[in-house]
Amino acid sequence: QVRLVEAGGGLVQAGGSLRLSCAASGITFTMNTMGWYRQAPGKERELVARISRGGTIAYADSVKGRFTISRDNALRTVYLQMDSLKPEDTAVYYCSSADVIGHNYWGQGTQVTVSS
Repeated sequence: QVRLVEAGGGLVQAGGSLRLSCAASGITFTMNTMGWYRQAPGKERELVARISRGGTIAYADSVKGRFTISRDNALRTVYLQMDSLKPEDTAVYYCSSADVIGHNYWGQGTQVTVSS
């Protein structure tokens, strides 16, 4: 059974930092692209960042220079370091895992709230 368990969300003031983590089980972690998405109220889910099995990274333009995605294959965990947070970063953040045949898995989400 695939499980993606996020942690690290919370309430922070604008300009602050948070670090999200996502622990994976039930997947071949080293073969999968791992990613973070977010969904704000009334908006569609959007890609924040992703990191391929080979370490290729992509970021949404809105978070470039502020967020950093990384993965630890030994711990089967992907991280999202979020610095210089803005109120518009407020959303539910979801961990995702995409395997080589196109299956996509999701975590339950973690709330990030940035106050102004």
